[in-house]
Amino acid sequence: MPALSDPPAITGLSRSKVASRRILRWYARHGRRLPWRDIRDPYKILIAEIMLHQTQVNRVLRLYAGFLKRFPTFRALASARQSEVVVAWKGMGYNNRAVRLHRLAKELVDQRNGRLPRHIDEWQELPGIGKYTAHALVVSVYRDDQPVVDVNIRRVFSRLFWKMRTTDATQRDGDIWALAAQVIPRRRGYRWMQALMDLGATICTARSPRCGECPVSSICASRLTMTAARPVQRKQEPSMHGIPNRIYRGRIVETLRTSPRPLLVRQIGPRLLPDYGARHRTWLRKLIEGLSNDGLVSVRGELKNPAARVQLA
Repeated sequence: MPALSDPPAITGLSRSKVASRRILRWYARHGRRLPWRDIRDPYKILIAEIMLHQTQVNRVLRLYAGFLKRFPTFRALASARQSEVVVAWKGMGYNNRAVRLHRLAKELVDQRNGRLPRHIDEWQELPGIGKYTAHALVVSVYRDDQPVVDVNIRRVFSRLFWKMRTTDATQRDGDIWALAAQVIPRRRGYRWMQALMDLGATICTARSPRCGECPVSSICASRLTMTAARPVQRKQEPSMHGIPNRIYRGRIVETLRTSPRPLLVRQIGPRLLPDYGARHRTWLRKLIEGLSNDGLVSVRGELKNPAARVQLA
């Protein structure tokens, strides 16, 4: 939803200077202590960034240390079999991230001798690295003052600098990135990024912002204009028996993960559905094809052939 007006001004110090001072002070008192913060190990930072994409912090905290113990360096990760990486990724969800991470490690080791890129555009040339991740890595690894915009920062900036009508409204992406580049406190870009992420994750939340506890509520442009958004009717995902196909994809990976040998397609079906039968074959074949296209599984033979076997890639 577009904003109602341009970013408003306040008297005295600019809004951004007041906001940065208050938010950084709040972060010093209330910032979350996370194992990937305030470190300079590029490998540990990269693993955290990939894990945190589309995954809650609490889940990453449960699995982060174990993954690093299993693959302590880029070379250890690159030299592992892809199936080992997928197995170690258990519990994270979105297993294709494990595949992309493995490919990234191999490219960094094979093509760059384990050296990380220094610049944002170099990062974005690597597999699985988008705009946000490239910016976040340069800020976290090298402490550069660069703009970073994730879902939390987008929400905080939209509400703070523009008048949002509802809690689900955000300003245009290009406007947010342009603003983010202008308001970085000099030489404090890393802490500024972490502070904004924490504010968005714990106070300026998507559905129920805790404005009474927000350090910048008195200068927030949306404080008096924003109302709760109406619940959105989400499009129904493709499903079987009311369970989304993405859940079955995960169950297929888990089934193969725990099997000591490749499985016939007809062996996989009954492990997913107690009533598995001929009417489900096309559905199962499409799920396996999708996993194969994503690089998560490999198939020996044609899927229509009863003797076709499937295993983790």
